[in-house]
Amino acid sequence: MLEIKNLHARIAEDGTEIIRGLNLSVKAGEVAAIMGPNGSGKSTLSYILAGRDDYEVTEGDILYNGESILDMDPAERAAAGIFLAFQYPMEIPGVATMQFLKVAMNEQRKAHGQDELTTPDFIRLVKEAAGSLDISMEMLKRPLNVGFSGGEKKRAEILQMKLLEPKLCVLDETDSGLDIDALKIVSDGVNSLRSPDRATIVITHYQRLLDYIVPDTVHVLSKGRIVKTGDKSLAHELEANGYADIINEAA
Repeated sequence: MLEIKNLHARIAEDGTEIIRGLNLSVKAGEVAAIMGPNGSGKSTLSYILAGRDDYEVTEGDILYNGESILDMDPAERAAAGIFLAFQYPMEIPGVATMQFLKVAMNEQRKAHGQDELTTPDFIRLVKEAAGSLDISMEMLKRPLNVGFSGGEKKRAEILQMKLLEPKLCVLDETDSGLDIDALKIVSDGVNSLRSPDRATIVITHYQRLLDYIVPDTVHVLSKGRIVKTGDKSLAHELEANGYADIINEAA
């Protein structure tokens, strides 16, 4: 589903290279974890996949279902089924969460040539999905992420993911700022979306998230490239021993 080939990318404003020859393959149905120390390029990779324009790809390619996405803007990537859950979700004052969800879902449907949802159908879908994430209708009436706790922000993002049903889900440090209860709710929401035709990339510092969202593959990112790949046991090895030995081996 996703094939990243010799990717090089830099910050557009100052030309600092962050991604330096990254190769990664993620198949449909796979949950791939990306781990690495601070500054290794994990969040940058997620932003590049989503199409943020403050990063420039200078070499290589990103193929999604066999086609390059480099010339697609963020809206086109979203319509194609690529979803990014942010480490720090943005607050949007004045826009009710419910209204945001309705617009997002109908824009997605429009992009696929489908009719807009009727209000009763929309409310039914939202109630169904929100209930599984411990999200109240009262919370959905509030401005998006404004005054939300860390756990509420992450649950709201997983709700968006459940409703939009993307094919490639990129979770950028979804466990950041979550207590154990919120982590379990969010993880259950992610796990409920696992399917043979959907791929998920989980970006995290810590192995604890991977106790809840068990990955098929684990990739270690260092200085902008993948330096080691393994199964879920690699995450436990990193938790026990840190990154230093693996990074030194790859140097």
